[in-house]
Amino acid sequence: MSEYYYELVIKPSAHFALFEDFLNDILPLGYEEREESFVVRTEENPETILWGVEQFAEALSKATGQPVEIESDITKHKNTDWIEEYQKSVTPVSIGKFYVHPTWEKPKEGSVNIAIDPALAFGTGHHPTTSTCLEAVSKYVQEGMEVCDVGCGSGILGIAAAKLGAIVDACDTDALSIENTRKNCSLNGVEFRNLWEGSITQAQTDYDVIIANIVADVLIFLHNDLKEKLKNETSLLVLSGIMDKYEAKVLKRYSDFDIVDRIVKEEWVTLVVKRRKET
Repeated sequence: MSEYYYELVIKPSAHFALFEDFLNDILPLGYEEREESFVVRTEENPETILWGVEQFAEALSKATGQPVEIESDITKHKNTDWIEEYQKSVTPVSIGKFYVHPTWEKPKEGSVNIAIDPALAFGTGHHPTTSTCLEAVSKYVQEGMEVCDVGCGSGILGIAAAKLGAIVDACDTDALSIENTRKNCSLNGVEFRNLWEGSITQAQTDYDVIIANIVADVLIFLHNDLKEKLKNETSLLVLSGIMDKYEAKVLKRYSDFDIVDRIVKEEWVTLVVKRRKET
């Protein structure tokens, strides 16, 4: 072990979920996710990591036509047991029926417990997109429902649905997310019916509830694919990862849906919608 380690704090101005996917790809040892930033700890100078993040931000700016800024800070620390210090900073959180807790904390009696291990790049439940989706799962998912978690990431939303007795499928286009989801399912003692690397179009069935916690532009792109995989007019679609400034754009694309619920936390919006009845 080196005498010192570096701590790199990265705060993107937009597209938090896309930066999360990017860091999952380039950092096999993981990172700490905070509400508006990421913390990377390494014994090597992290300037190369920061350069890669800045290049990714520049590419996003060109792709979206909107500037994406990065605030960053690099500090050097004595290499004490920072893992233990980090564990002290990750606190349990109650969301609806769920109690999301790190593996070193005790479950909460009377709640649906979800154990997390941040070393597996597992969402802690503190980020607004995750917590508002968990609220929606808590309110609308019932035992026996068929549910699909699209862009499952760490699998926390599918795990939550499975713990309520739902039959869960999940997919993600990133192989690392599929691997993390498998590990987290095992950690929580749940099984998904199907888990695959790819898109919702590969699903072999239709669903009572589809959860898509992605980003606004991708939700707009996936409109038809998501709509086609809903069972009927009572089936629900949970759309999340939407910054409030992009909500109108998403609603315009989903104008053939009625809003059942709108859950807001900070600048993030989760929409629960169902297909509008044909007249």
